[in-house]
Amino acid sequence: MTFLEQVFSSLEQSGDSIVLQELRDGHAVSLTGRQLLAQVLVARAYLRRLRLKKGDRCALLAHNSMQWVAMDLAIMAEGLTVVPLYARQAPAELVAMMKDCWPSVIACGEKPLADAIVEAWPDAPPYFCFDNVFAAGREPVESPAPAVAEENVVTIIYTSGTSGEAKGVMLNAGNVGYMLGCTSGRLDQLMKGRVSKSVPGQDAVFHYLPLCFAGSWIMMLTCLLRGSKLTLNTDLGKIAGEMRLVAPDYILNVPALLERMRKAVDEQLWKTGGFPLKVYTKAKGAWVRRQEDKSRAGDGIWLGLANRLVFPTIRRKMIGGKLRALICGSAPLSLETQLFFMMLGIPVLQVYGLTETTAICTMDDPDTLVTAGCTGPAISGVEMKLAENNEIVVRGPNIFPGYWERAEETAKALRDGWFHTGDQGEVDAAGNWKIVGRIKNLIILGSGHNIAPEPIEDKILNELSGAVQVVILGNGRGYLAALITGKVGAENTQAALDAVNPDLPHYKQVRTFHLIEEPFTIENGLLTANGKLKRDLIAERFRKEINAMYEAATNQASQKEPSKDGASHSPETTRV
Repeated sequence: MTFLEQVFSSLEQSGDSIVLQELRDGHAVSLTGRQLLAQVLVARAYLRRLRLKKGDRCALLAHNSMQWVAMDLAIMAEGLTVVPLYARQAPAELVAMMKDCWPSVIACGEKPLADAIVEAWPDAPPYFCFDNVFAAGREPVESPAPAVAEENVVTIIYTSGTSGEAKGVMLNAGNVGYMLGCTSGRLDQLMKGRVSKSVPGQDAVFHYLPLCFAGSWIMMLTCLLRGSKLTLNTDLGKIAGEMRLVAPDYILNVPALLERMRKAVDEQLWKTGGFPLKVYTKAKGAWVRRQEDKSRAGDGIWLGLANRLVFPTIRRKMIGGKLRALICGSAPLSLETQLFFMMLGIPVLQVYGLTETTAICTMDDPDTLVTAGCTGPAISGVEMKLAENNEIVVRGPNIFPGYWERAEETAKALRDGWFHTGDQGEVDAAGNWKIVGRIKNLIILGSGHNIAPEPIEDKILNELSGAVQVVILGNGRGYLAALITGKVGAENTQAALDAVNPDLPHYKQVRTFHLIEEPFTIENGLLTANGKLKRDLIAERFRKEINAMYEAATNQASQKEPSKDGASHSPETTRV
């Protein structure tokens, strides 16, 4: 059976149990397994009336919704290739992707999205809106058997394009089916010994990440396959309240949200003050020392008090219910944040992968002791090793067949059966992988030192309250500099660098910085659709400021004595 046949079989077995719901103004709007199948059949009938050919591309442009799920399943079941697009992305970027794969039709969640595309692309292919598809009285398709084989390409997902034009990653039914087996197996491990709910054995899952992203899509399909109760967030401003209302067993997260949650707890306790703050602060110190095997007398008392009086309240207000785990992917999670949640008694399971690996290569194993700062071992059947420059390369049944109509790019990425990820990594004796940075992001100083910017950026962000993004610069220069966004002052920034720099070798220390109040966003074109920095565009847009920053710092540094290593850098940080 293909993965679609398995999903449809699971929905049939779910019958009148709720498998999908949205929260609207605090009220749940739900679909049972039987109702979701009915919507899929209605959507298939609509697609058949368009007389599309098998293999035709169908762009799917919509915000998260139950109708998004039904349309996605219908497109694939009809033997078409779904091209999911991010509804918040700029119309010009969306048009560029569609011109690359040229869909036969565009499925839009709402009319304004369609209007924006037509305005940017007057010759766009025909479109339809969900309201037309799911109108009352629509007849379902007569033949429900999915027209999909293992080798068929079921989706083209466009990569984030951090350093260049986005590429369409083709994934076939075999890739997806293999990955769903792996993810479902891991969740079986996580959920064994579960407490019975209204539907025995049914997982409760809260989901806020855009379904057009590979990892989010795989989670959605995994939930349907498992017959879980999946609650979709449709308003990012209500995540915290809805999370507590749903009381999920697990949630798929990105590091940015977990970082915000950690900082929000710290800020709230500082405002509260008094005995709770004292217990929390003492317990945090004790917890850090325990991780470093440097425990002191009395540490156990403070941790005991926090576990009885403070941590349960934080867990209840933050998430509610009995959470089995926070699952985190898309980017490396800072060690400090992972340890924070572990201190609260909330396991964080990390996942690593790319769209080209059907979203996942490694996953933390719930049955073993999680190594903080790592993303777990390779999943079953997937091989991983380090190649030149410590680049992670991967092979297995999860590897994509290629990029859409980009033979040269495919040949560069797939060599001798191995997919070259572009990520730098490390692996320990137990097989746990750690992601160090991106090969393309490597900064090579004039001295020849190679530096991955991401770990330094994370350290500064953790030290500097109010900072939104940090971008480390220095390629071809004599020393590192930083662009820092957010409402932060020069003195606080200097203090953060004074705290971070001493623990770094001289060539990794940040010598100068430039502050930018407006954060980089998807809307201003400086973040990718999944929130990653567009480093090349940032460097180009702020080229004058960067040059001025280095010129001012170099003028100051020229008045200093050369250091012992011969580099003419200043031990003091310069702000521009």
